[in-house]
This record gives sequence, C-alpha cells and structure tokens, in this order.
Amino acid sequence: MAEAAVEFSDLTLAGDDRVVPFQVEGLDVRGRAVQLGPMLNAILGRHDYPAPVARLLAEAIVLTSLIGTSLKFEGRFTVQTKGDGPVDLLVADFSSPESMRAYARFDEEALAAAVKAGKVSPPELLGEGVLAFTIDQGHGMQPYQGIVPLDGSSLEEIAGVYFRQSEQIPTKVRLGVAELFDRDEDGKPRHNWRAGGVLAQFLPQAPERMRQPDLHGGDGDERDGDFALTEDDAWSEARMLVETVDTDELTDPQVAIERLLFRLFHERGVRIYEPQEVADRCSCSREKIKGVLAGFTAEEIEASQEDGTISVTCEFCSTTYRYDPAEFEAA
Repeated sequence: MAEAAVEFSDLTLAGDDRVVPFQVEGLDVRGRAVQLGPMLNAILGRHDYPAPVARLLAEAIVLTSLIGTSLKFEGRFTVQTKGDGPVDLLVADFSSPESMRAYARFDEEALAAAVKAGKVSPPELLGEGVLAFTIDQGHGMQPYQGIVPLDGSSLEEIAGVYFRQSEQIPTKVRLGVAELFDRDEDGKPRHNWRAGGVLAQFLPQAPERMRQPDLHGGDGDERDGDFALTEDDAWSEARMLVETVDTDELTDPQVAIERLLFRLFHERGVRIYEPQEVADRCSCSREKIKGVLAGFTAEEIEASQEDGTISVTCEFCSTTYRYDPAEFEAA
C-alpha cells in the first residue's frame, strides 16, 4: 500500500519517537527524519552509560531507526560495530514494525584514559574495526549483511559508504545528540537525552543521473567527498542542504522535525508521509531464555548456578530472569 502524503497546512506534528518519511520531487530525493526523546532516554538511562558512550550509542540508535523503519516486511535490522577502541561494541536492533533495543560495551579504564586525553570523538572511541548492517527477514530466509570498515570516519560518513557500495544509492546522513538540563514540575534538576537525524537519498528515474567518477578519478573530475563536482545538480543541491543541518536543529524540542524539513526544502516542495513509531521494546522473555538454557548440558547447568539459582540478565533491557535448576533436570 502506498504511503499517503500530508499537506503541511493540514499537518499534525509527529512528535518524538516517530520517524517521518519525506519526498522532495523537485530534487528526486526521498528520505526519513526523526527526533528521539522518551524512547532514547529510557534505553540510555537504564544502563547509566558515561556521557561519551551514551552519545555514541544514541547515534547508532538514530541511524538504526532511520533505516529500520524503511523495511517493507516483518523482519529485523541491526547496526553493530566491533572495534579496538574503548567502546569495543555497539548494537542497535530494530524489529518491525516498531521495536528498538540497544546496548554498548566498553572498557572503563580505557574510556577514562580517553576522556582524560580528550579523545572522545566517535572514531577515537570506536577505534579500527568494522560496522555491520544486517537485515534478517526471518522465516528461514538467509540474512543479508553489509560490512563497512571503521576507518576513522563518523557514523554519518560510514552510513553513506554503505549505501554507495551495497545499494549504489547516493545517500547523505546527518545525526545529532544532545543532553538537556532543566527542572521538573517540583523544581528538581532533571537530565534528558535527545537525538535526531535526517537520511536523504537520490533516487532519480534515470539511472545514468547517479553517475559517479572512476575509482581513481581518471576521468579528470574534481572531487568533493564521495562524489564528483560534475554530479547531478539536483543531488548536489540536496546534499548541501542536508549538510547545513546542525545538532541544535535536530535535537531542539521546540523545532518539530516537519518544520525542519520545511526549512530545508520549502523552495523545492517537500511532501511528508505518515510517521512510523519507534518504541523501547526488548524481545527477550522468560520463555526464550529458558529455551536457550534447556540446550545446556548438566555440567553447564551446574556451572551456571549461584546460591542454588540460575540468573540471566538481558544485556539490552537489563531484565534479570531467575530459574530453579530443577527446571532443567532430565526427565
């Protein structure tokens, strides 16, 4: 079923935690934009991550939200990094139509040293390694995985490389994360995380309009980032417009994402479509974990016990499940 466009004058603003698809027909661009608030706050607050780790995971959650909500089937989309930096693992996992979960793993001593040295940019925290985008359609289908090196680039840049190499689609991504400090209704200090993002893709009807230069620039084109300066004028304009978006605009609770899109593209005419919710919802359950434990040997069950109980804590949502070892005794 085709998505229904909404006129700006009749618009009901999507608000936080709802991804807004959009189209700019005058530039042959389609994309998605989002502002995350309560959902992001719940995930980050549950783990009480240090601020540099929380910011990094928030970027991964925004990126996953933008891409995952584009799935046209019941499935799962996962963004995962694995590197040799202080934050050696990030996982953001989206299950259609709306469920998001995420966690980060980091070395406390290495992180403290990085913070002391002022080396807290995403590339410095992640180090060298890989970033994997995994699409799992379920039902016996073979998962698809695209892998991009962590080479000192930002997550924005790496996402662009992924789409250019794996999908052959020129793509521009902007991500922003902010901490907000205010007071609640009782006047007590309050801290919240917010994040936002825009993903724009050039999808002209004529494929030759997506022409890119030779790998070594042998055709003489001047280079500007990943594309030649002789690239299609429409995409060049769209890309530069998206590049003007800053973190304040993406995270400001007073600037709705629809208004931001209007600011960017009103001269060309922007259509927006029905928003898609993104919810803090883990897929773990007592039954699923029990099914995993049921595959353990008697020796493994015994080794898993502590004070006569088996306890398993979900890395994503921090829920702890406790089991009586007798539940796994052979009949």
